[in-house]
Amino acid sequence: MREAGSDGPEALAGLAGSWAVPVGGEALFTWDYDQRSERLISLYAKGKQRQWDAETRLDWSHETDPGDPLGMPDELIWIADSELWDRLPEKERSVVRTHTAGWMYSQFLHGEQGALVCAAQVVRMVPDMDAKFYASTQVMDEARHVEAYDRYLREKIGVRYPITDSLQGLLDTIVRDARWDFTYLGMQVLLEGLALASFSIQRDLMTDPLAKAFNAYVLEDESRHVAFGQIALRQYYQDLTEAERREREEFAVEACHVLSERFAGEELWRNLDYGAEECIQLTRKSAALRVFRYRLFSRIVPALKSINLFGPRMQEGLDQLRLLRFSTMDQDEISAADEARAREIEQEELLRRSKQIESTIAAANGDAT
Repeated sequence: MREAGSDGPEALAGLAGSWAVPVGGEALFTWDYDQRSERLISLYAKGKQRQWDAETRLDWSHETDPGDPLGMPDELIWIADSELWDRLPEKERSVVRTHTAGWMYSQFLHGEQGALVCAAQVVRMVPDMDAKFYASTQVMDEARHVEAYDRYLREKIGVRYPITDSLQGLLDTIVRDARWDFTYLGMQVLLEGLALASFSIQRDLMTDPLAKAFNAYVLEDESRHVAFGQIALRQYYQDLTEAERREREEFAVEACHVLSERFAGEELWRNLDYGAEECIQLTRKSAALRVFRYRLFSRIVPALKSINLFGPRMQEGLDQLRLLRFSTMDQDEISAADEARAREIEQEELLRRSKQIESTIAAANGDAT
């Protein structure tokens, strides 16, 4: 992998500074400790019981391939089905794999920090005590995700990128709005839907065992977060006025447009400079991006329907984006499958690490004799 400051692409490892966003809204206290939502309390219990420590749960001693730190199949490289890719020597392909991993995990990192800030806002703004309880567990989840993605970038990938303009714009809109339900809608349904799609691809298709296990654990957390948003918003959105519904549907449709059209790795391709505009156009047409979009909207569209934000304006907007077909999918079934797969991968990872320890002990005993 070419180092930052060489003739090759820069690692962009020196991320620094801060971003100040004015926020509004009220800090809501409630003295009603007796009102209970069984579904939220059950979700809160899961949130407590399924906390995990990234320091000990993940095998950070595992050596990743510096030329392919995620074990990424080439069919997931956005330009891999092109003549440009065919012309690249293997050394340059390794650079693309590493920088693609760095760009993706950097956006995961920045998005998780956004989720951390929004979850903390939910604790402050949400009116129900049960929701405050659950949101407090999500704050811890998001802090753990930020910690772990930052460590993976620093120790295993070695390449970091700034936040994309599209993701920053969405976060800006979500964080600035003073209404608690907009925070839920933007973060718990839309951006967590983006996370679910991204992490499910990482879990299912990456071959590096550390990347696979890490994203399975994160995905299980995110499934709870999306469920929380749906429970909290379902009844509230059922009682919206027509003007209130229209405003929220327009925001959600615009966010779907951004998620569908504006994540083509522009910063990545301009940094690598193999012909940025050609790479961006290849990305927009790639089979890998179609896989991502399918996963993304198979999560988001059923969630929008489940929270009663599925009036004529929403359906028309989704139909124009060719996304309406995802409305027949069952979000609960998808979430249950995510949870089951996370348990399977956890057992697989424990078995792998146990065999690794046994092999080390056996080798040491052989040397001793």
